[in-house]
Amino acid sequence: MFHRRPLVRRRTAAAAVLTLTLALLSGVQEATPAARAAVAPTTTALSGYAIQSTAAVTDPAAAVSSPGYPATGWYRAGPRSTVLAALLAAGKYADPFYSTNQKKIPAADFAVPWWYRSDFTVADTSARTYLDFSGVVSAADVFVNGRQVADRGAVAGAYTRHELDITSAVRSGTNTVAFRVQPNDPRKHLTMGWIDWLQPPPDENMGIVRDVLVRRGGPVALRDAHVVTSLAVPSLASAELTVKALARNDSANTVTTTVSGTIGAVSFGQDVTLAPHESRAITFTPAAHPQLRIASPRVWWPAGMGEQALYALDMTASVSGGISDTAHESFGIRDVKAPLDAAGARQYSVNGRPLLIKGGGWSPDEYLRWDRTYAEDRLRYALDLGLNTIRLEGHIEPDEFFDLTDRYGILTLPGWECCDKWEGQVNGSEPGDKWSAADYPVAKASMAAEAARLRDHPSVISFLVGSDFAPDATIEKTYVDALRAADWPTPVVAAASDNSAPISGRSGMKMSGPYDWVPPNYWYNKQEGGATGFNSETSAGPDIPTLDTLRRMMSPAELDTLWKNPSAKQYHRSPSSAFATLGIYDAALTGRYGAPTGLDDYVRKAQLAQYENVRAQYEAYARNAKDASKPSTGVVYWMFNSGWTSLHWQLVDRYLDQGGAYFGAKKANEPLHVQYSYDDRSIAVVNSRHAPVSGLTARVTLFNTDGTPKYDRTATGLTVGGDGARTTALTVPANVAGLSTTYLARLLLTDATGKEVSRNVYWLSTRADVLDYAKTDWYHTPTTAYADLKGLGTMAKAAVTATGTTTAKGDGTSTTTVTLARTGAGAAPALLTDVHLVDAGGAPVLPVHWSDNQVSLWPGETATLTATYRTADLHGSAPRLRVSGWNTPTATVHG
Repeated sequence: MFHRRPLVRRRTAAAAVLTLTLALLSGVQEATPAARAAVAPTTTALSGYAIQSTAAVTDPAAAVSSPGYPATGWYRAGPRSTVLAALLAAGKYADPFYSTNQKKIPAADFAVPWWYRSDFTVADTSARTYLDFSGVVSAADVFVNGRQVADRGAVAGAYTRHELDITSAVRSGTNTVAFRVQPNDPRKHLTMGWIDWLQPPPDENMGIVRDVLVRRGGPVALRDAHVVTSLAVPSLASAELTVKALARNDSANTVTTTVSGTIGAVSFGQDVTLAPHESRAITFTPAAHPQLRIASPRVWWPAGMGEQALYALDMTASVSGGISDTAHESFGIRDVKAPLDAAGARQYSVNGRPLLIKGGGWSPDEYLRWDRTYAEDRLRYALDLGLNTIRLEGHIEPDEFFDLTDRYGILTLPGWECCDKWEGQVNGSEPGDKWSAADYPVAKASMAAEAARLRDHPSVISFLVGSDFAPDATIEKTYVDALRAADWPTPVVAAASDNSAPISGRSGMKMSGPYDWVPPNYWYNKQEGGATGFNSETSAGPDIPTLDTLRRMMSPAELDTLWKNPSAKQYHRSPSSAFATLGIYDAALTGRYGAPTGLDDYVRKAQLAQYENVRAQYEAYARNAKDASKPSTGVVYWMFNSGWTSLHWQLVDRYLDQGGAYFGAKKANEPLHVQYSYDDRSIAVVNSRHAPVSGLTARVTLFNTDGTPKYDRTATGLTVGGDGARTTALTVPANVAGLSTTYLARLLLTDATGKEVSRNVYWLSTRADVLDYAKTDWYHTPTTAYADLKGLGTMAKAAVTATGTTTAKGDGTSTTTVTLARTGAGAAPALLTDVHLVDAGGAPVLPVHWSDNQVSLWPGETATLTATYRTADLHGSAPRLRVSGWNTPTATVHG
């Protein structure tokens, strides 16, 4: 961001990470290799912790970390939990998502270290035992059974991975591990921060936010297993697989191990003799193992381009006939390229097919609480919106997140974040301390660990080693060396901004904003943040959620201020002074639509404004994707979601409700789409499917706000190519006789059979928004004159009837089919008619997947929509349909 201002982990350990294999003082006699090999290898996550502030614990570390210690009065924490997340779960503080409750949580409680204490059981001490973990925020001293096995200088950084050999410390029965976790300051530590996305949590996310694994096995440990794939492009007829792993003899004896593996029906293996404590890289190449040349491979594709095929690598290290260790890794066969085009923009292609990156910026939960269902719900929303990419600026999610993106075919762009310690060495006066000598190995270990963790995920298409700033030569070499050592398979990008680095070169991305309100026509200009090149993060700023969500997150007094006082600081916007108020947004809302008359009126105008703006952003980038000069290659909406209850930067809110921003994006990104161009008034058809389409008919009709048609034209026999191609159907004249200042444009696209395949409705003005590019700053371009859309306020009321039928499915979901009809007298259309599925108490049923929503209907028209949702979310009640719209009175009917 540009800011002036018990689970079992499936990943194997990386050889290049910051690994601490400590020779502990031992009273345990070393077992023979054969004896150790007799114990089946296991990997088990600690099930959770008891946590307490060191300010409340006077006992020494040796006592705290010993089995049987009475952790009386300590708080319960899950296996991945920040301190504050555990305290919230315990009910210590009021809902921090509501009003200013988070302000009341004393930050001083988190200015001291906190203990994390957990027990695990060992039945047989003949196996070797390791602690394997990452995700410590910000650092920790580690103790096992009363002994210190690592200190905070070694266990530092949220992303570094550590493996501690604790074999000599474990005992039969109950064992205890304790972490003394240090306070976090993202400006001083290579961890995670919140920049200006939201009000940061008072604990700064201190805690342990990934699994701590207890790994047990024989004398030979198998680590770093992965597959390097080489796909024949463009034929896709064959692929070569190179399998790599690290075999490590952790015993004091020479050991011969058989390292073997399978990928489906393909098997391979070899014997390796290892001296005491020797590590050796093992490689299986197609040259030595021809079976690793795959004919007609099942290729992994992004969603909408093909199947999401995944392969499984299973490996075993055997000693004396027993299994010493195993490794498992899933991977996909695909090819990613991202060269710079003639204009210097990065153009991604997957398996030889270029694609426009249509993305959103990802936010985890503010308290880093991992909820697989919640993550999956949001990713399914991304697919519903027609997005193909998620960008993670820092806050790189756990393994399960990338398993989901692999399965759903959602591309990901992980990278380091800006505006804190990660860029402190290169960002001038921006937040973040300069690096000390101790930071460089932490940075390299962080890069090595994340590279090893992410490299086999086919959904990961790059790593951004910089965000607002590119790393300097020393830091970049640190990162690139780690990436190369990990066999990183996809492009390394210097920054999300238009910057360069000595090794990776020019980023091919731009970060020119905007981050606050601009009008829809802004996106069509090929300057600043407009639709040219690859815009890594951009939007028109505020995204006011639905009234349902607003009432869940703000007090009545705050809601009153929201619509009455544009200059008021909004706690639920941002801690940044640049985004403290909604002044720019509110001025535009009033200037274009008229001053709000109440909270309801403010919210309904906000939904209309957000629909048109988000739609225009995605439509402009899609229209310009195949331009001969300065084409658009990628756009990432800032942001896809928010980690808390927010008033800005979100296509979907914290509670998964859907408003104008959501359905504007969904409309813009439909696969075969007819759209209006704000710059030249052309009507374009864009086809993001692979196959071309012919026999299309496009029709545009302009209406005054009373429903009187003033212009009607049709273009027939249209053909549009595939993979994002566009064709221009016709152009609306600059002047149409009798057109009101505010008017409506209805676009219809039908196929060769006459079936409607795309419908799009715009509210426009004969007076254009005027931008002052000379006064552009880092977060927006000022508007000096607004389009006059106040005529929408004079539209007559339009009656809409709704009927629904519901079918329950065997998988725990239900589908409600809704038929909307514009009925009654009058010629005015029902503009932006919204249907909310609600329970008996009137609360929205969320998440929900609508086939379409916020539709506009002219007299006599009908629309059939479907809503699919989890039946349990109705809480036993029958579904109800709450219908509302710009000029349609709100009514609730049975569904």
